[in-house]
Amino acid sequence: MGDSDKISKKAAELAAEGWEKRAIYDEPRLSEVVQLYEELGFEILLQPLDPAEETGCSECMRMKPEDYKTLFTRKR
Repeated sequence: MGDSDKISKKAAELAAEGWEKRAIYDEPRLSEVVQLYEELGFEILLQPLDPAEETGCSECMRMKPEDYKTLFTRKR
């Protein structure tokens, strides 16, 4: 399994509960996307960003990780 295929224990636990990782956002886009998913009938779960778990380009996120949230959704 390659690095891009690895998921954290927490993400695996959330997936087992039906949560799907969507993306990582900061404001103002975060609020817009949350509202959209809620309007589509999804439950929303926001988790703090852990830059160490991100395998793609995340240099800007590493500078201020407190500004970013990982968005998970699941159908109600």
